[in-house]
Amino acid sequence: MAEQHDADREPQPIDEEAAWAAIVAGYGDEPKDPPGAKPFKSVEDLAVLEGGMNETPKDKAPGVEPEPDPDADRPALGSSITFAPGVGGPRDYDVPEPKDDDLDESDEGHFVPPEPPPLPDADVTARFAWLAVVGGPVLMLIAVLLQWDMTWWLTTLCVGGFLGGFVTLVARMSHGDDDEDDDPGRGAVV
Repeated sequence: MAEQHDADREPQPIDEEAAWAAIVAGYGDEPKDPPGAKPFKSVEDLAVLEGGMNETPKDKAPGVEPEPDPDADRPALGSSITFAPGVGGPRDYDVPEPKDDDLDESDEGHFVPPEPPPLPDADVTARFAWLAVVGGPVLMLIAVLLQWDMTWWLTTLCVGGFLGGFVTLVARMSHGDDDEDDDPGRGAVV
């Protein structure tokens, strides 16, 4: 006889009443910690660095010795580097402030970049093209924010100005055909 797989079996009906009864019966019960687990620190003990576990109420009772912590001789979690007492760590080091007397004739001094060359003067056509490219969307944004009626002439001015200025700027770009004398296939020329 062939073995029957789980996919071939018919699903068994779940007893919902029994499942709900088990949930209700276990409501409010806290599950036990697994063996070897340390309990969470309470809010009052979060600032305390010593000790790996919270004190349980039986430890706080007078005359009761607390249980020894087996992890007491190991460094705290996350502290793999320990420093000798009185010796600072890498974050305790301060860089001395530089003084004017520190530099002598052998030092080259600080780099001061040269003044950039002035921008070329734009002609009237380029200025109006940039005004149209930037001004068209800005005018439309102002019209929307101030809730103006978007009439045909306002829309034509905004959209047409942007498109016209963009086309003008693209058409006036240099095409790189100025260097026809240079042959890029020859390599470096000394």
